[in-house]
Amino acid sequence: MGRGQHRALRPPTASRRSLPHLRRARCADRRHLGRRRAPTGGVVSLAGRSVVVTGAGSGIGRAIAVQLAAQGALVTVVGRRETALKETVAQLDAEVEIVAADLCTPDSADRIIDAAIDRFGRVDGLVNNAGLARFGRIDEVDVADLDALLAVNVRGPAQLIKAALPHLRSVRGSIVNVTSVAGALSMPGRSYYGASKAAMNSLTRSLARELAPDVRVNAVLPGPVDTPMWQDLGLSPMQTELLRRDMVAGTPMGRFGEEDEIARWVACLLDPDFAGWITGVLLPVDGGRTT
Repeated sequence: MGRGQHRALRPPTASRRSLPHLRRARCADRRHLGRRRAPTGGVVSLAGRSVVVTGAGSGIGRAIAVQLAAQGALVTVVGRRETALKETVAQLDAEVEIVAADLCTPDSADRIIDAAIDRFGRVDGLVNNAGLARFGRIDEVDVADLDALLAVNVRGPAQLIKAALPHLRSVRGSIVNVTSVAGALSMPGRSYYGASKAAMNSLTRSLARELAPDVRVNAVLPGPVDTPMWQDLGLSPMQTELLRRDMVAGTPMGRFGEEDEIARWVACLLDPDFAGWITGVLLPVDGGRTT
């Protein structure tokens, strides 16, 4: 070339030695892509997926069961009261399995998962929604309240996760724990309750790493939501009313949440096409309370 002339720059090419490595990488990419379904365009779908929902007899749990059934899921509803579960099922237009069980009993977790497998042949998702609330200052509440909170809010879900794990791993399933913003904020007058929810938040994040990539684990943290739980806090009616006013005052959106507003996010996190790269998330759905 003469002076002033320049050779056109070309992108670097792989050496002969690197080509087998590239071919293997491309094959791995194709195998990975082959496992995915076509994009859903942002629409959540749980068609044909078997999901176990605890605390499904009322409140947020009932709303979650209704939402999942509307998205095509095969739902196993779990709760202590069979009558309440049947009321939930009456609102569902889907295949449903009912399991009346107390999550605190040693054999309940295996019985729940076995029932789901017997009915639907698989477990793709687990929603740990059942919970207990006991409020009061530490010098006023009994340590037995702490034992009850940990049994329902921590040990029960942990036992159910362990029982479901082989089935969730086999289908690369998902767990959603419905905890509370009480596990992320200071809770004077509700310290035992907040501690139990903080334990579940911690368990969620630890298991997300421990079980990845086979099982995704996330949590939805509701703020104040109108549910039947407000009738069973261990407080007087006047104390309950004052607490409700205080919670509304501390919520930027200026109102209580609705059960459906929690249920929709649970459905989103369960769908592997919508949220397949999300794990270890603690998602506040709280009207801005944690801001």
